[in-house]
Amino acid sequence: MAKKLVRLRTRPSRDGSSFTYLIDYVEENGKRRQISLGHADRKKAERQRAQKERELRMGIVEPESMRLRDFLEDSLSRTGSQIRESTHDECRYAMNHFIEVVGNIDYQRITLTHGELFRQKCLDKGNSPATVTKKLRHLKRIFQLAVNRKQLDENPLQHIAMLKTTKKKVEKYTADECGRIIKAARDSQTDLKWDMLIITALCTGMRRSELLNCTWSDIDFEGMTMEVSPKKNTDYTWEWLIKDTDQRTLPLTKDVVQMLVDHQGRQPEGYPYVFVPAARYDHIQQLRKQGKWSLRDARLKVVNNFSRKFGKILEMAGVRKRKFHCFRNTALTNWFANGMSEHDVMTLAGHSSFSTTHGFYLAVADDLVDRARKAAEVSLNPDLLRACCAPHFSPTTKKADSHNDLSANKL
Repeated sequence: MAKKLVRLRTRPSRDGSSFTYLIDYVEENGKRRQISLGHADRKKAERQRAQKERELRMGIVEPESMRLRDFLEDSLSRTGSQIRESTHDECRYAMNHFIEVVGNIDYQRITLTHGELFRQKCLDKGNSPATVTKKLRHLKRIFQLAVNRKQLDENPLQHIAMLKTTKKKVEKYTADECGRIIKAARDSQTDLKWDMLIITALCTGMRRSELLNCTWSDIDFEGMTMEVSPKKNTDYTWEWLIKDTDQRTLPLTKDVVQMLVDHQGRQPEGYPYVFVPAARYDHIQQLRKQGKWSLRDARLKVVNNFSRKFGKILEMAGVRKRKFHCFRNTALTNWFANGMSEHDVMTLAGHSSFSTTHGFYLAVADDLVDRARKAAEVSLNPDLLRACCAPHFSPTTKKADSHNDLSANKL
């Protein structure tokens, strides 16, 4: 809904016994005006307000008028570094697609109908429900920020219905797969110590970016902990920010600490990052001097071709292709399986939303299938199955065995 340019207000008399209406608006030069209408007739006042509104809409005054593309850039510039660079890109992508559908019109003219048209066009284009929902959420957030900033009276997409999406299954590695992957990682001939990276991920549940941006100063060898902390631009480190939450402290086992101690002893002097190979660190330092290294690179490009190299290790291990992030999933589900509470796991994992943590809890704690199986075993007794499946039925329960013994004795 477009923002009202003219508002109707009341002004009480000095003795408080009566009031008169006045209109409140902003002139072309940005100056605010309040003009008394000199009466208390509601209908007449509304007609006068609407007339002034039409005059402003016709171009006499158009305060804060922006087309969607300019509106997006204005919004992102106001938000600044409060959101990640990747989120900036996702917002631009969603808005550009929105503009393709509705046109680069004034943002104050956007209505719920535009949002519903966009939702259907995305589906017609072949976007999955999850992708469409993600785009709508970005757009909805942009318009909500405009409401918060007093640019709009209300969010035009406030009541748009989101599409139902299938819950994602928590992908993780089994203990056997982890063993085979670590062995293959140890045998791989690369500068990056993949086996050490994987073991640390399984121990701490850290994200890939958190591991690759970990420095030796983040490790407390005596306290057996590892800190996840943001980094500033210095001569030796590049800027990097944590996803979702502030810094947190994670546990290390004695064996992992010893592994890291041995690795540190083999590292050349002057290299601050735990897992970044020396040659790669030198190359990144050159890129930084040339102004070719960004905050986004610190999240995605610390190790070049990371996903491709990890895919080769999975192939060597004979393990179905999955993401490195699944080691984090494995660690979190292991914490739940060993009795840790949801609050504790949420704190250690660095989740900003409880619902995210709850998904890992359900992957371990939901015994719905087991309970259903037990109920089926009670209802589907051997006699019932025998009546249906004989003579191919081979009973497995004690009750069925005793029935067969009894039949044999009669013979």
